[in-house]
Amino acid sequence: MNVRLNLPLTSSLPILFLALTLSAFAQEKSDAGAAPLSTAPYKIGERLTYNVAYSNFPTAAHVEVQLVSRGIYFGREGLLLRAHVETTGVVNVALFAINNDYTTYVDPESGLPFHSQSVVHDASRATDTSLDFAQPAGTIAIPPKQGTFPGTYDFLSAFYRLRALPLADGSVYNLSIRGSAENYRAEIKVIGRQVIKTNVGSFNTIISQIRVANNSRVNGYHLKMYFSDDERHVPVLLTAQVGVGEMRAELAGSEFVTPTPAPIAAATPPPIIASPNPTPFVSPTPSISADPEAWPFKVGEQLNYQVYLGESNALVATANFQVRGHSRYFNRDGLMLAVKAQTTVEAQRLFVANDQINSYVDPKALLPFRTELNLVEGRRRLNQTLSVNQDYGTATSGTGEKIEIPVGTHDYLSFFYSMRRFNLYPPKRNAISILVNNKPKTLFIGSLKRETIEVGAQKIPAIALSLTTDDPQSDKYLLRMWVSDDKRHLPLRVTGTTELGPFRADLVIIPATPQ
Repeated sequence: MNVRLNLPLTSSLPILFLALTLSAFAQEKSDAGAAPLSTAPYKIGERLTYNVAYSNFPTAAHVEVQLVSRGIYFGREGLLLRAHVETTGVVNVALFAINNDYTTYVDPESGLPFHSQSVVHDASRATDTSLDFAQPAGTIAIPPKQGTFPGTYDFLSAFYRLRALPLADGSVYNLSIRGSAENYRAEIKVIGRQVIKTNVGSFNTIISQIRVANNSRVNGYHLKMYFSDDERHVPVLLTAQVGVGEMRAELAGSEFVTPTPAPIAAATPPPIIASPNPTPFVSPTPSISADPEAWPFKVGEQLNYQVYLGESNALVATANFQVRGHSRYFNRDGLMLAVKAQTTVEAQRLFVANDQINSYVDPKALLPFRTELNLVEGRRRLNQTLSVNQDYGTATSGTGEKIEIPVGTHDYLSFFYSMRRFNLYPPKRNAISILVNNKPKTLFIGSLKRETIEVGAQKIPAIALSLTTDDPQSDKYLLRMWVSDDKRHLPLRVTGTTELGPFRADLVIIPATPQ
């Protein structure tokens, strides 16, 4: 599906990444060349991930920034920076696909870039653009047609250079940054401090306000960035007023990828971004974890479902699934998954439901090590936390109750994501263990057939699945699921039957035409 996104969001996503980095290098007005460079933010292997929300889209995009290595590039010593910007969830599937990669090589002493590359992907091809930066001692800019910009930063180098500044209260900095189509002159002013709560923790932050002297459109966004109040100055949150809604980029994960030794001999360059092979200087190029590449989803992905009863088109409930972050949770590496489901006001006359489940899973096996349930269903109330030991086959509740489970048992939420990695092509049949009402059950996932289904206004190739258990009435609830017929296996529709009658839950597909 290559459907165009409504104008405000498509134009704002590049501005969002611009804002993430626009506030980056800054020089104090009183002494433009004397801004100190802290080495704290330039840590080899640091990887930061951000979830981008816009207006009613809790997840519109995902941004990842990483300092990969230090070595000899293009005949000189440098730091290799990389970033990835991509729309996620419903926005990526049904509206507009943004999938861009950025690579920048910077001088480790000044933070100035000397070479950058960007790759813009679309459905049929990738456009690769390279740029060499001339950085002489003076500040006279070479005309853009020559392709070099002395004393100018690009997005990535700017992102790190601002973090390396003191960011003292009341200080004002200026920067010159080269965007994809124009140069920007930005002023960054430190205006205060605030405690910010995110999915990965609470942070004392330094607030900076961003103004762009030569672009009134960007100024209208009222950009603010919140940096952690420590030596690393990690951007924790960015906010912008775009159109009638707010855009927020919130830190979803912060980790250090452990470098692994790489042979000095020339290796095959990356398949997309053609960068030279470095001669190791301090840290060899790290081997990026293969786990994210094996996931059929991205950190920040949100899937929103609308639930209907019978043949009625009256909405009775909503369910929102989200991959909240990849970070350290409860002293171990993990992915945080979450779902919130609730009945609508109209449907609450028949039945009241308001459920929240959080699942913390191992990034490799996608098996849970902690499950948090807060369920309100009619008169039933359940507030329970389970600590799961997959090595010993036990789940322990907050009250100390131990439940014996098969090794490799999933919870309600982890199964939803782990299943997407299975071979689901007909006539394949898979089976997993799942914990239901504190009892392990075997869930059988049968691949029935390929077909095209209509969800919203979209016709989507799908695989029909049956979900049955090892109970005597194995197909009591007539559960069926349709997943997209691609490597993501995106759940598009779920149907079944309850005491209130048959139900249908459809993935929200938002019309592409502005209303």
